[in-house]
Amino acid sequence: MLVIGMVSATFGSIVGLGGGIIIVPALISIAPMLLGQEISAQVAVGTSLAVLILTALTSTLTYAKRRRIDFRSGWLYFASSGPAAMLGAALTGSLDQNVFQLAFGGFMLFMALLLIARDHLKPFDFRWKVRREFTDAAGQTYVYGYSIVPALITGFVVGLTSGLFGIGGGSLFVPIMVLLFGYPPHIAAATSMFVILLSAILGSVTHVIFGEVDWVSFAALAPGALIGGWLGAIVASRLSGNRLLWLLRMTLIVLAARMIWMGASGIWL
Repeated sequence: MLVIGMVSATFGSIVGLGGGIIIVPALISIAPMLLGQEISAQVAVGTSLAVLILTALTSTLTYAKRRRIDFRSGWLYFASSGPAAMLGAALTGSLDQNVFQLAFGGFMLFMALLLIARDHLKPFDFRWKVRREFTDAAGQTYVYGYSIVPALITGFVVGLTSGLFGIGGGSLFVPIMVLLFGYPPHIAAATSMFVILLSAILGSVTHVIFGEVDWVSFAALAPGALIGGWLGAIVASRLSGNRLLWLLRMTLIVLAARMIWMGASGIWL
């Protein structure tokens, strides 16, 4: 469980995923063998979001020291992603276990394909109403922009997905920020983790209220998540992480296939 927490947090921090996309299927599939008890989809999501707070916190602090977070943009996205994360968390309990696994597997497969395609996509050349200039720790100044309504819609969709599936949402956030709004990838990943931290706190509170957090799993995953969040931010700052990204893509495809099979088998067999 410690290793699962560290690996998921490391990958999640590198690409802004948050790690939940690995923790949730791991809790559903592997936890029964490790803990001797079944973990429901709702509890897996709630536990993942609680662990995500620690992952996002260490990543955010590391990125902040390197001056890679656009806090002004981050607060704007959070204005809609925060409430949406609470809504998604409240809706998780209404989903059937098999339906959840099928939907989550499909979402993971979509994320894997998106991670593969994003290297071949180019940012849109569009002039938004709000123009931002951001200077990082290296003194490099970047210019990008957005409009308020599209930014709020983006935050809402990401927050809803985050609360519903127990993931960070950076898998959606980062490509949209880079391709649609023109953020530099490293600024997008760092800013995404800041928004994920705030949204995960609200989503976790909702799951705690509904009793959907397994504190034993949380205690086992948390130390690894703290280490992985810090390690992933360091790796992302120093390396392209291309080989790690391909490993993550293949891992997502395998996990997605397993989740889809489990969900489909429960519904139709």
